[in-house]
Formats: sequence, structure tokens, C-alpha cells
Amino acid sequence: FLFTSSMLMNVCYGIMTGIGTIDRLKKKATNTMNQSEEEPIPLIDIFGIGPWYTWPLPVDPIFQDYDRVMGYTMPQRLDRERQFCEAKRPVVPELKQTPSTELPRCLNDLLPA
Repeated sequence: FLFTSSMLMNVCYGIMTGIGTIDRLKKKATNTMNQSEEEPIPLIDIFGIGPWYTWPLPVDPIFQDYDRVMGYTMPQRLDRERQFCEAKRPVVPELKQTPSTELPRCLNDLLPA
């Protein structure tokens, strides 16, 4: 019971402060806890947009913006968005389309800064 309650308190502290256990230990060791700028983690980023009664159940949460919550995006999604942007772009015959490693300009608005 003691171990379980200790782990639950660590998780609650991390949610309320936005600082994980390892980061908290590093900040205590370097005496920089008062300089932290982390914000609390919104519950919607943990439990998703589903009903509250599903929170204690082991189900996959549904997020409004999956990429923002996870902190990364999948190549398949970037490819779908590139194809979507190319379909909206007017076709100009004098331009040759060459494969590029750069992201299309229309995706810059969708990606986090």
C-alpha cells in the first residue's frame, strides 16, 4: 500500500506542477526548483476528450490534437497533408514538381512552433 500511494502522489505532483520525477530530482540537486517555468498538465492531455467516467478504465483516450499531445507527428499524416495541399494547389504547367525533403508551405501552419 505504501509503494502504491507513493507512486500515485508522484503522478499527482507531476500533473499539478508539470515537472516529472527525474526533472524534479535534477532541479533539487542543482537547487533550481524556484526557476522552473513548467505549467500544470491539462487533464484533457491525459484522459482525452472522452467522458469522465472512462478515466479509471484502461481505454485508449481520444485527443483533439494527437500530434500536439504526443509531441510528434507520423510520416503517414504528413504525407496525407502534403497530398491534400497539392490537390488544393493550382496546377502550373511550367513548374516541374521534384521530390523534396522539405515540408510543403501549407503544413507550416499546422506544425507547432
